[in-house]
Amino acid sequence: METPAETYREDGFTLARWQFADGPELLAMVNGSLEHLGAWMIWASGGYTAEDCAEFLRTTRQNWASGETHDFAIRVDGSIAGAVGVMAREGGVEIGYWLAREFVGRGLITRAVTLLTEEAFRLGAGYVEIKHDERNVRSGAVPARLGFTVVRTEPAGKPLAPSCTGTNRVWRLLRKPCSAPAGS
Repeated sequence: METPAETYREDGFTLARWQFADGPELLAMVNGSLEHLGAWMIWASGGYTAEDCAEFLRTTRQNWASGETHDFAIRVDGSIAGAVGVMAREGGVEIGYWLAREFVGRGLITRAVTLLTEEAFRLGAGYVEIKHDERNVRSGAVPARLGFTVVRTEPAGKPLAPSCTGTNRVWRLLRKPCSAPAGS
């Protein structure tokens, strides 16, 4: 897949490549949602320090340069609401996401995943996958709503966040084949 744009904007909703300047706001937002995030995200289950935040921002920069992952801040009216990332996989991509507690239930992840799925297909991905713990019903509602199909379950990597079962549900959406040219 080719490299996506660094920013997507639409009506007060923005996906923007993480910048080092985002650190203080990211740190405050994550720490304000530790209980909510830590239930499902191992990186937030034991607290989130300024060093954790700086390491995340360094890693996202390195992964963007290598093409391994393209991580975006989800912003609503300028404020960080969460994150979404597109991870390169053989022949396709995987999309992962999270939101701060106060932004849950507004359709933001559905909007971000829709945009990045369309962009991934435009840039050459053959499929998009989403993985989530089988107990995380809210996370699974996104691919279900967008027409993804459950293709398998698989063991989750360890260590696990406190609410996780250790089994991930994997959803997949295939790129639709191009229409045949007129007259063929």
